[in-house]
Amino acid sequence: MYIANKDLTHEQVIAAGAEPSWARGGSYDGSQMDAVVEVDMDGNVVWEWWFFDHIVQDKFSDKENYVGAGKKISDYPNKLDINWGQAVQRDWLHINSIDYNRELDQVAVNSVHGEFFIIDHGATFIPGDPDGSIRLAASDEGDFIYRWGDPAKYGQGEKPSFGRDWTSISTGTRQMGCCHDIQWIKPGLPGAGHLLVFDNGDRLYQSLQQSGAIEINPYLDANGKDTGSYVNPPEAGYHNSERTVKKQRSRKISNQVVWRYYPKMSSGFMSDHGSGCRRLSNGNTLLCGSSEGHLLEVTPEGERVWEYINPVCADGIKTIITEADYDKHGSFRAYRYGADHPGLKGRDLKPKGKITELAAQGKLEQPVQRQSSKGKGGGGGKK
Repeated sequence: MYIANKDLTHEQVIAAGAEPSWARGGSYDGSQMDAVVEVDMDGNVVWEWWFFDHIVQDKFSDKENYVGAGKKISDYPNKLDINWGQAVQRDWLHINSIDYNRELDQVAVNSVHGEFFIIDHGATFIPGDPDGSIRLAASDEGDFIYRWGDPAKYGQGEKPSFGRDWTSISTGTRQMGCCHDIQWIKPGLPGAGHLLVFDNGDRLYQSLQQSGAIEINPYLDANGKDTGSYVNPPEAGYHNSERTVKKQRSRKISNQVVWRYYPKMSSGFMSDHGSGCRRLSNGNTLLCGSSEGHLLEVTPEGERVWEYINPVCADGIKTIITEADYDKHGSFRAYRYGADHPGLKGRDLKPKGKITELAAQGKLEQPVQRQSSKGKGGGGGKK
């Protein structure tokens, strides 16, 4: 499976009920929506799921995807409002990560705009029938079976708002800013079956922006009971967060959040793009802040037990990282492998020295600076 953007014409977007006045330059030509594509070993498409097939709107009653008389966007949490707030454009949703759960036969993807979505692959895939699978995935059977992060986008939450004096800001029920790396915690690991996602922390309208990681049990109801099936997050409710930093404001946190980490230091960890997180076998969580090449391992209690700054910059390996090196020593993802990993069998794992010292001794090749691609983070390619 892979993520891809599919191109749209102005006519397609208008027919789907987008607000005409929002079109940049008067045209939606060049707009895109992400798809999840499954291919076999010969490269044949055997299943495809596209956001555009699961759009709803409440502005134009003459369109096929109109909510219907007496209904609202809030009646369709399993579909995406094409007029949720940002005009349809190139790389509109910027889906930047994907995970597949074999046991559930489900797919999770997340948008840079602070939401992740779960799709039922098992209910929409017909073995040996690619055309039938694609039609089924495009039908109502392919609607989201769960989404988390910003219920205001489907009319069931509070939008961020400014106070009367413009310094008092509420994040509403928005749970994440820009986010990356949605995943199910793998079997055998603490929290197995829960969802883990990296919250970049920007676009949360907080006085202090911080990045972190969030663990979610999507089956929890308002009583904290694990129901064994997905519960719409607004139905599970919210509680007010504790302030870990003096200047940080309390905000509403979903009752489905079972663990989260944000630094206690005011400037302890921040990456406005890229990044990721992983649950480790010892119960700790590994976080990777992409923009500053900043790696952390934290305990369930939030204690930092390991920390590393990537010294490999685009223009050389450095012992001192300055402001001029921002985003030049980024690490998009980080993974930890135990010494017993099969891929390390028979390898010499004895430490060979520090990267910076080996570079100074001329024992390491210096990196070759390459032209960076446009945009931030890792989104879907064009299909």
